[in-house]
Amino acid sequence: MSSSSDPQSKSDASSSKTEILGLVGVGLMGTAIAQRLISAGYAVLGWDTDEQRRQGLIQLGGNLASNTADLFDRCDRVLLSLPNDAIVSEVLRQVKANLRPTHILLDTSTGDPVGTCKQESWLREYGVEYLDATISGSSVQLLAGTAVMLVGASPDGMQQSFPILSTLADKVFHVGPVGRGAQMKLVTNLVLGLNRAALAEGLAYADSLGLPLDQTLELLRGSMSYSRIMDTKGEKMIGRDYAVQAKLSQHAKDVGLILEDASRAELRLPLTEVHAKLLRTAIELGLGDCDNSAIFDVYRKPRDAT
Repeated sequence: MSSSSDPQSKSDASSSKTEILGLVGVGLMGTAIAQRLISAGYAVLGWDTDEQRRQGLIQLGGNLASNTADLFDRCDRVLLSLPNDAIVSEVLRQVKANLRPTHILLDTSTGDPVGTCKQESWLREYGVEYLDATISGSSVQLLAGTAVMLVGASPDGMQQSFPILSTLADKVFHVGPVGRGAQMKLVTNLVLGLNRAALAEGLAYADSLGLPLDQTLELLRGSMSYSRIMDTKGEKMIGRDYAVQAKLSQHAKDVGLILEDASRAELRLPLTEVHAKLLRTAIELGLGDCDNSAIFDVYRKPRDAT
C-alpha cells in the first residue's frame, strides 16, 4: 500500500492542467470535487441530471456538457461521483459507444466491491483504465483538503492519476487492484459509523443524567474515548444542526453493503447489525435526508414526544 508520503511523489506522474476533466455527478461530493479541481486550475466539464446542480457547477466556474455522451467525447479523464455502483454501471453502459482506450475513469462513488470489479472487467475490454478512487470523509472535509483517498487501481492507472488524486486529498493511499478501494472504504465507514453512533449514545446518556452536553463533549475530547468524529459531529448533535454534509440515508446504504460483503466472507458483524437497525429507525423518523449526525435524534425523539 502506498500513499502520498511514499516514494511515489507528485513529480512522478505527468498531468496537464490545460486538459479538460470530465465530472459526472454534481451532488454534495461532486460539487466539492469540482471546487477543489477548479481552485487548483483545472478546467472542469460536468454533467448532472439535476438542473439546479448543473447551474451550481457553472457558478463555481465549471462548464456543462450537453449530456454524458458529449462529456465522454470531449474528455479523456472522467471523474464519477454517483450514489452507488448500479447508477455508475447504468451511466457507463449508456456511453459504451463513446468509450475509447485513452479514457481513464476515476470512480469516487461508494459501491459494492463485487460490482466494482465487474465494472473494471468489462471496461478493460474497451481499453479503458478504471480506478475505484473512494473518498474517506465528508464533502466538507474534501473541500477543506482533509479527506483521504483510498484507491484501487493498476500501478499505471495510479501513476497517471496521482496529480488529480493529490489535488483532491492530502493523503492518497494505493490499496491494491480495483475493488480494494471499495473494500477499504467500507472498512473505514464501518468504524466511522460506529464512532458516530457511540458518540450519539454517549451524549444521549449524559443528557438523561442532566449533564451539560457542551461540557460532556469537551471532556470526551480530552479523554481516552476521543475520536475525530467528536470534532466534526459533536456540536452538530448538541445543537441539532442537521444541515447536510453527508446524508444519513447514504450511510445506511453503505452499512447495508458492509453487511452484504461480510456475509460473503462468512463473517458476522454484530455491532454493525445493531447500527443498521438504528439507521433504519432514523429513516423511519424522517431523518434520511438529514446529515448523518441526526442519528442523535433516534435517542431524543421518544423523549421529545412525551
